[in-house]
Parts: sequence; structure tokens; C-alpha cells
Amino acid sequence: MKQVLQNMKSGELRVADVAAPALRKGGVVVRTAASCISAGTERNIMEFARKSYLDKARARPDLVRQVVDKVRKEGVANTYRAVMSRLDVETALGYSCAGEVVEAGADSGFQPGDRVACAGMGFASHAEWNYVPKNLVVRIPDNVSYDDASYTTLGAIAMQGVRTLDITLGEHVVVIGLGLIGLLALQMVDAAGGHAIGIDLDPRKVEAARKLGFPHVIARGEDVETAVQGWTRGVGADAVLIAASAPTTDPLHLAISLSRKRARLAMVGMVPLEIPHKPFYEKELQLRMSTSYGPGRYDPTYELDGIDYPLPYVRWTEQRNMESFLDLVAAGKVRVAPLTTHHFALPQAAEAYALLEGKVPGEHALGVLFSMPQADKAAAIPRRIELRTVRSLQSGTVRVGLIGAGTFTRGVLLPALATVPGIAFQGVSTAGGATGEKTGQTHGFRYATTDWHEILRDADIDLVVIATQHRAHAAMVVAALQAGKHVFVEKPLCVNRDELAQIRAAHAGAQGLLHVGFNRRFAPLCGDAKAHFAGLGEPLTLLYRINAGYAPPGSTVHREGGRVIGEVCHFIDTFVYMTGKPVRRLTARASAGQNSALVNEDTVSLVLEHEDGHLGTIVYAARGNPLVPKERIEVHAGLRSAVLDDFTSLQLFEGSKKKTQRALLQNKGHRDQMAALVEAVRRGGPAPIDFETIAHVTELTFDAAEQIGGTAPADDDEVA
Repeated sequence: MKQVLQNMKSGELRVADVAAPALRKGGVVVRTAASCISAGTERNIMEFARKSYLDKARARPDLVRQVVDKVRKEGVANTYRAVMSRLDVETALGYSCAGEVVEAGADSGFQPGDRVACAGMGFASHAEWNYVPKNLVVRIPDNVSYDDASYTTLGAIAMQGVRTLDITLGEHVVVIGLGLIGLLALQMVDAAGGHAIGIDLDPRKVEAARKLGFPHVIARGEDVETAVQGWTRGVGADAVLIAASAPTTDPLHLAISLSRKRARLAMVGMVPLEIPHKPFYEKELQLRMSTSYGPGRYDPTYELDGIDYPLPYVRWTEQRNMESFLDLVAAGKVRVAPLTTHHFALPQAAEAYALLEGKVPGEHALGVLFSMPQADKAAAIPRRIELRTVRSLQSGTVRVGLIGAGTFTRGVLLPALATVPGIAFQGVSTAGGATGEKTGQTHGFRYATTDWHEILRDADIDLVVIATQHRAHAAMVVAALQAGKHVFVEKPLCVNRDELAQIRAAHAGAQGLLHVGFNRRFAPLCGDAKAHFAGLGEPLTLLYRINAGYAPPGSTVHREGGRVIGEVCHFIDTFVYMTGKPVRRLTARASAGQNSALVNEDTVSLVLEHEDGHLGTIVYAARGNPLVPKERIEVHAGLRSAVLDDFTSLQLFEGSKKKTQRALLQNKGHRDQMAALVEAVRRGGPAPIDFETIAHVTELTFDAAEQIGGTAPADDDEVA
């Protein structure tokens, strides 16, 4: 299928051929009929992508601080690779479209054939097919066209802004900025019983408002204050909606000057919030922020997990705003057809955006839609694209299939694997086609698909690398083993005991090897630290301190089984490796703070009592100062000590001697791990880590999670 993509590193805009998205539980796959360009938002994305690195840094000082902290912790080279990996991604443009449901996931509430409007950046994209979670989808009334319904997300944004003002009958409401959002808001103010007044810098937009039937509109440059005073009988505006975007505070100052005392101001557009105290104080003005399409926006439990807010307590969510907008369109109270000035096919994306950017002389664009070709409904959804031709391989080459290509995979796993001799990349599967196509082109995969089962069906693939969301690991591992593949799965192996039992059964009857991404035991400095105590015959005392960094409630790591299961497994495995002995008793405690912004399992201490008397303590802290290096390991026994700092330096102490080893680059063992696995696959085994050790470490994370109350849910809702 075709999809419009923007490269955030180079600024290149292209229409790519990518695989259509996969269906997931709780959502729908929609064949797009019409997709509306949000001129302001998408133009801002394009302008940012085209900036130089220096200008990007100036625009996002918050990210610059993160980069500086990372340099201090991991060095310039590692930071540079990480930053380039994050920049060299392609953003799917578009977030407001309409079309027909072709596949409906379990519990989605929709059926194939439903006419729907869709919302959400990364979901309702300018693409021929889209996967959209159920809370970002609404049915279209019979008398509303796909073209008109494609405005639904923009309509919900305007509606949330108008709702924020709490308009009552007869109030005078000024809308500053008459782009699509402003023109829709004018009509909603009128539908709510208010008297709408519109203002814009562009006389053409003022004229568009007049054609919609609004006489009280005016262009900046005219005497705006006098006009508004006249239209309000000398009272001033009861409420002002700022729908303009500007690099200065001019729209805000204009709103203040037009307001009566105790008026309400709502901010929808992007305007600097430098609030002057004196006029706000003297007029007792209220400034209210309007968040996108409404309650639920930016909440992953609402948008991704499909958990709705109860209507008696949250009357207007983003989905209910979308429905309400379509009701107004169906009733003729909001008209969008007059706003549409241009239609383009997807291959004409460059022309469409050039028009919006004012690069086409004599043309003025307002509402610009992408219209999709009429597809054969009987045709299969295109979930695979070929990227390069088959080439002959040397005997013994290990052919790799990849499932999942997130930031970590692209920035760490794939580069590590690519340096291992004797491998060939075969197929890559991602839930969204754009990521798979980009990853496949960058690393030389033969094909990209959004159906992960195709990787397992491919007889030419020897090793399957699974790097998806944690809750999907178990089902994919079991399926890959049953398909006769060798398997690498990024940690954790799984997120609950039932899944571990399923994997154990599958592994018992499997011919392929299974390896989990416990990479730290493969780090050269970690191996040197272990060797320092070889043959000592005395129990080790170990301390592993992790300055993990803050993860807010609702973040992916918490939704995917928690940080103990998803991250602390690394450190338990390191102790099992260092001691060479299993753990016979584990005690875990979490902080018991009452701060709702913190998840208590973010800060935990574990005591591990190994066989033969080895004693390890893991301190995992989420609220340490970011200037402190992330990881530090201390090992002590027999008047010897080893101190490993962030896998960049190792100090070895014995008697009066001290030896320091330094690495040019931070090395956590990713490349050595992959090399060991590929060699094991080539030889036919054994696996770099035996399965019972992997299972033992995994069970210990469940023990720890249960002791601190952080056990992951047993069901998996991510794998379709």
C-alpha cells in the first residue's frame, strides 16, 4: 500500500510502498476513503524535520539536556549512535481520516463494512489502510460523506476548545485564527447559542467565514477592538478561543484586549504562554487550556488499551467529541464541504504540501484532502512487500528473521547482529508497515511484512529474533519453537508463570535453540571481573546499583509487565553468572511512598542468597540524579574486590595492587552475545545460556514482583 512519510533526520517527504498494518485485538483495520491534512500540525512537523541539527536542538532544549546527560553517562560515540538512530525514523503524517472497516478485532465493537471516522497520529495516517484502536474510531451517520467525515478529528479539537469555554446562550465569543479549526469552532459557537465573532490575519480566511454565513468577522489590520466593541454593545467578549498559532504572544495580547472583565480564554493553537500580570489581574481573566480532542488524549490506557472513562463522570471524551461532531455535520449545523478546496491522490503528496506551504503561486488552500482509489473489496490486504532480490549465500550462513523493530532494536540489536560474520537478513515483521519498510531497506532484508506468522512460515529463515512488546514474547516464542526455528527473544522471556510453563513445554519438544537477551554476562569487562575471583573458594559478596531513571505511571514499561520483570531480570542473571550458582532464596522490598506520580516498584531492593553462600544485593532506583552513571557493580571476597562502572571501566583490587581497565566505548555485551548465539546455531548447540538458567532467572523475577505487589496480568492482548 502507499503511505505518506516524513524523515525526521533529512526532512525528506515521500510516498512509500509499505505493507498494510496488522490487526490487533481491540481495534480495526480500515480501508481509507478520504484523509484530511491538518495544515498547522503537519506543516510544523515538516518544518522541524527540515531544520539543521543545530536548529532542531534550539527548538527542543529538553531533548538537548537528555543528550548531554547521556554523553556524561555513556560517552560521545554511543550517544551519537543513539541520537542518529532516533532521528533516522520516518513519521507517518496525518491523523484524521474516514473509510470502511475491513477487519475488526475481538471486543472492538465494530464489524467489517462499518463506515467509520478515525483519529490519532500514527493510526489515522495518510495511508490506504490503517489500524486504529477502538476508542479512536466512530461510526459515520448515513447522510455524511467520507470526505466530510475525514474532518472528524479536527472537528473534535475545535469542539473541545469550545466546550472548555462553557458558553451559555447569548454570549459573544471571539475566535482568533480562522484556519480549519477556527472555522469549525465558529459554527460550533453558533450551534451552542453563542454569537460568533471571527478574526484572522488573512483576508481570504475572513472571506471564507463570511461565505459560511458569519457577518461578524474581521481581518487584522482593521480596527478590531472598535469592531468587537460595537458587535458586543460595548461589553467586550464573554469568551475568546485562540485557534491561531504564532511564534509571538500577539494572539494572547489581542484576546486580552477584546475581553470583558472576568472573561474566559481558551488556548487551542500554539502560542507562547507569557502571561502579562497586570491586565489579567485587573480583568480577573481565566485562561483555560484545551487538550487536543478531549479527555483520553495521551492516556495509553484509554487510547491503546481501549478502557473508556465512565460517561456519568466524564461526559465528553475524545471519542464522544468525535461522535458529537459527526452529529452536528449530519444535522447540517456544521458544514465542512465548503471548506474543502483541493483533492489529491496520495502519489501527489509533494504537490499537496507545497500548496499548503504557499509555494504554488495564485493558489490558496484551506481544506486539502487525500482521496484514495476504489479498491477491490475481494482483494487480499497487502501485508508483504519485496525489498531486494534473492542472492546466493555461502554454506553455513545463518538466515535471520526479525519480529519487531523498535528504537532499541534499530539502534542496538540490529547493528550488533550486523557485525557478526556469516549472517544474512531475510524478513522483517512489524505491526506498522512504515517501520518495517525503513528497517528492511536500511539493513538489507529481502522483504518486510506486518504478519509475524509469515516469518515463521518462511523455510529460508534459521534464526528468529523477537523484539516486540513484552506481553507478546511468550506466544511468539512458543510459535517459533513449534515452527522449528532457533529463537532469540529480547528480555524478558515472558511476563507470568503460565506463559513460562507454555514455553517450557514448547522447548522440551523443540529442535531449535532458545536464547534470551541477557547480554551483560557477555560484556568483556564483566567476564574480567568474574575471572578476578576464579578459584578463590570463598563466597562472593555482590552489590549491583542501578540508577534506572524515572518512568511515569502508564508508560510502556509499566504496561508491559513492570520494571522488575522487564529490567531487573538483567541484573539477577548477572549475579547468577558471576557466582556460577543458582539462587536459593530471594527477598524483595519496594519503596512505600505515597506519591501518586511514582510507581513503587520503580525503587526496589533485592537480596539474593545463592547456593554456596554467595550473597548479592540489587538496588534499583528510579529517582537518582541523572548525572550519576546508570550501573555500578561491586564484588568482594578473599581480600579481593572488583568495581565495574557502567561497563566503561573496571577496577581490580588484590592486596596492595590496583589495576584499572578502560573501554574506549561502553560495551554491555550485545555484539558478543549475538556472535555466541550465531555460532551456536551454526554448530547446532548448545545455547549460550542453558534453558534452566533462563527459566530460573525468569521465575526469580516473578518471585520479586509478587513480593512487592507488581505481578503482571496473566492474559495477553497484543498478539493477533
